[in-house]
Amino acid sequence: MGTIDSTLTAALRDSAMQLGSPALRELVAAIAAGTEARERGEVDASEPIALVRAARLGVFRLPKEEGGAGATLPQLYELVLDLAEADSNIPHILRNHFAFIEKALRARHLPQYQRWNLLVQDGGLFGLGASELGTQHIGDGDGNTRLEPAGSGYRLTGTKYYSTGNFYFDHIIVNAKTPNGKFVGARVSVRQPGVDVRDDWDGIGQRNTASGTTVFTNVEVAAEDVLVLADDTKIAHQATFAQLYLTTIVAGILRRIAKDAVTLVQKRERNYYHAVAARPADDPLLQEAVGELQSAAFVAEATVLNAASVLGAAFDSVLAGKPDEALFVEAALRSAKAKVVIDQLALQSATQLFDVGGASAARQAAQLDRHWRNIRTIASHNPGLYKARAIGNHAVNGVPLPSAAFF
Repeated sequence: MGTIDSTLTAALRDSAMQLGSPALRELVAAIAAGTEARERGEVDASEPIALVRAARLGVFRLPKEEGGAGATLPQLYELVLDLAEADSNIPHILRNHFAFIEKALRARHLPQYQRWNLLVQDGGLFGLGASELGTQHIGDGDGNTRLEPAGSGYRLTGTKYYSTGNFYFDHIIVNAKTPNGKFVGARVSVRQPGVDVRDDWDGIGQRNTASGTTVFTNVEVAAEDVLVLADDTKIAHQATFAQLYLTTIVAGILRRIAKDAVTLVQKRERNYYHAVAARPADDPLLQEAVGELQSAAFVAEATVLNAASVLGAAFDSVLAGKPDEALFVEAALRSAKAKVVIDQLALQSATQLFDVGGASAARQAAQLDRHWRNIRTIASHNPGLYKARAIGNHAVNGVPLPSAAFF
């Protein structure tokens, strides 16, 4: 992608938040058009995120009276599928923002979220500072990052890792610890003095997510931008949203693999001398392979949306003031089952893609290896083997699913 088209950005502002709208289809197509250049390292994700901002996708889940689209949770996951098909890095960048929005919807009675929600309505994107190397208590805010009193406010100092998306965002909610041992979330601006967001992620996949390091050095924090985590709204299986979100990205990649397979076969003019048909498009073996990939993409999409429908009902129960724990458990179980199967199905499909493309599919110019690398990287975000074991233990012995970070 070159310079952002002003006509497109105007159209995005008008109607892109509606699923299936022409403007949203144009946005997805514009993102897809620049994917290979970004994978080659020629450009970063600045322009796709600028399109996301122009479309105001950051308020997709906010009520219409607050300037949002009033989208349901399953509709958000449909949006993630569309964006992931175009470029899996883009919805991955946005994951922490959308997770923040879900918290804001549940905790709108808290003054901090009321203040932060206004920043979102104004177009702000929110990131997260949680992970620290060598720390196993990320979920409760523990770590080496400290928030110290300073005048009428505070000063924040520490280092966070795997800071996905912060490089492209406006605000960061940082988990820290106060001198009296309280775990807190503190909002800082990405561009204020002392905040150093580094695009130093060196993973084999998801290379454009800016999942690098964020360093905070004596950063000023206003008192009204500090939330004691014990006062935050809690739900059962807090992490199911983020886990299913990642699996949905994988399902979106699988959808792209299925489309790439069709294109590869249609463009092939030659076949192997011992093939069963001279024209690749007429070869029943290639037709079968493409059919398998199409079917895998269908099953993955249907599975994540099935889990999203239950998670959406669970979230709705919280917003209605009657949290349904059984729905949260079911959503966590379905999301876990989806991951265990879809990760392996997608990795297998990313390899099978090269069977239908032949040797030319392995050219660097095609960048088709990105699918396997991106899937493998996303799948590594949480342990599939341990997740499968928890599902089995639950089925055989009735042992409750874990309720912490990976469920």
